[in-house]
Amino acid sequence: MTASPRHGGHGNPATVPRVRLVDVAREAGLSKTTVSAALNGTGRLSPAVRERARETARRLGYRPNATARLLRAGHARLIGYTVGEYVAGRWSYMESPYFAQLTSTTAAAALRHGYALVLLPAGAASGEWTDLPLDAAIIADPVADDPLVDDFIAARIPIFTDRSVEGRQGAHWVDIDTDAAVRDVLDHLHAEGARNIAIVSLDTTTRFHTAAAHACRTWCAEREVRHHLTLSAEPGNGSVVEAVERALAAAEDADALFVIAEATPPLVLDAARRAGRSVPDDLLLVCVSEDTSAAHTSPAITTLSLNPEGVAEAGLDLLVAAVESGDQQPTGRVVPTRLEVRDSSRRADGGPDTARRPV
Repeated sequence: MTASPRHGGHGNPATVPRVRLVDVAREAGLSKTTVSAALNGTGRLSPAVRERARETARRLGYRPNATARLLRAGHARLIGYTVGEYVAGRWSYMESPYFAQLTSTTAAAALRHGYALVLLPAGAASGEWTDLPLDAAIIADPVADDPLVDDFIAARIPIFTDRSVEGRQGAHWVDIDTDAAVRDVLDHLHAEGARNIAIVSLDTTTRFHTAAAHACRTWCAEREVRHHLTLSAEPGNGSVVEAVERALAAAEDADALFVIAEATPPLVLDAARRAGRSVPDDLLLVCVSEDTSAAHTSPAITTLSLNPEGVAEAGLDLLVAAVESGDQQPTGRVVPTRLEVRDSSRRADGGPDTARRPV
């Protein structure tokens, strides 16, 4: 007969006795109170005593009772996360390099703060999350008058989203200066000789895309530069590339293309070539993208990064501070974007290969 596994064995977990705090204390030759303080990072203990308690706990496989700790703290340490844009479409936000980076950085930052991220279905109704013990929520790119934003605020659950919630109690925002970022791109194209710019964006009411379209129209009017705005009905490579093709067909004499809607940069470059355009000889090209493939095309493609990592890190700092202090006062922060100037937006005699310009 095989003996039942002891601590650290690989048998049925239900048959393995749970290591208790008192077991760790006995093994380490310390009091239960001392071990508890060492594992929780509290108390006035010497580094040697604290490490002895922690090493013993690791060796025995001690795991604290998470439920008891949460009850004592008064928090479930769970943060809900969803994306507000195009919730009824066939598109998955994880196909987007921007949202993939935003989501992964948010999850990692939450974990560093001791919280776990709960992915809520895009477009989740309040009935789908009201029974979850959420301490806070994150709504990435909400649409105008997004009902989920109002639901969380009404439930007094702190939220982190974009600047559309500025000034609302219990709401915290991190955003970019869209106007400045768009103007930097257009200033760059203008300096390279662009006088007729084709612009491709998304047909959506999210703050970023509406602000970007407004900035483009205003800048072009101020400079008396011709422009042609084409909207993609949906996000994703297929719809956006099709919008690029329509834009170049409608503006045959365009000398620059600014793709605000996210698409894989090499696919945008291929679309320009299929339209008979040579980049950068007769068409300068800039894409809003986090896709690293942009640096490896020929020519390398100029990109505007919206800094999803910076947005996530700053947002988690504000949100966790609000949760742990209980402060309902709204907070907000602007993070910089980054324009990576490469050969696709330079004329043939246009200087060094790459220049980084924070906005």
